[in-house]
Amino acid sequence: MSTTTTTTTPAITEDKTKVAIVTGAVGVLGMAITKALVADGYRVVMIDIDEARLSGAAQNFGDAVDTMRVDISDAAAVAEACQEIRRKHGTVSVLINNAGILSNNKAAETTPEEWRRVMAVNLDGAFYLSREWLPEMKSRRWGRIVNVCSLGIKTGGLTAGTTYVASKGGLGVLTFSLARESAADGVTVNGIAPGYVLTPMVTEQLTEEQRQKLIADIPVRRFCGADEVAHVVRFLVSPMSGFITGEIIDINGGLHMD
Repeated sequence: MSTTTTTTTPAITEDKTKVAIVTGAVGVLGMAITKALVADGYRVVMIDIDEARLSGAAQNFGDAVDTMRVDISDAAAVAEACQEIRRKHGTVSVLINNAGILSNNKAAETTPEEWRRVMAVNLDGAFYLSREWLPEMKSRRWGRIVNVCSLGIKTGGLTAGTTYVASKGGLGVLTFSLARESAADGVTVNGIAPGYVLTPMVTEQLTEEQRQKLIADIPVRRFCGADEVAHVVRFLVSPMSGFITGEIIDINGGLHMD
């Protein structure tokens, strides 16, 4: 007696909406991600709190982007902004939660005010935006959310402070929860954990001595380029990444391996 195994070809579905949100959009990493998504045909809504730099960014990308000044730590401001996005663009298929602020203070030096501010931007903002767009992504059975976490969630923070690492750790767990919730609905939710990208967090907020020590410890002997992170984001939002969800992808030059 023989048995027959039936296999089916996985369905690779295209994104028909092609509207993306990038938060923290005028930073080095946000600009690189925006550039990559625009190259792939996305209309990108660039969200940041720096209005002057948003205006400059709009000139770089022309009609391919829309810019909005939003304090993502404010739930009401996020809700209002999302209504405006719906009015202008209909809906959103890709959400990149990239905005973040750094704190280098360890536990004893961290004030309650600093704790709440970092948590509000790095974690609350990602939750507010995900809460807005995930139901629509699920109803259309297509969507991508990528959360920019940190190497610090796996190392406890080599140079970053307690609040920063805790906020990014929360963002990682939020990634798992949203991925589990939406996996059956055509939506993937993933995180990336960059380690020491050439942004002001490295070039301005670390001392030269700290930078040289880090380079000596990183197996590839250099820092990460923003375009390298943007390339990973580009893959995670593509149709070919549909079988990857609930994953935190390391980008750290071998500094941490698991």
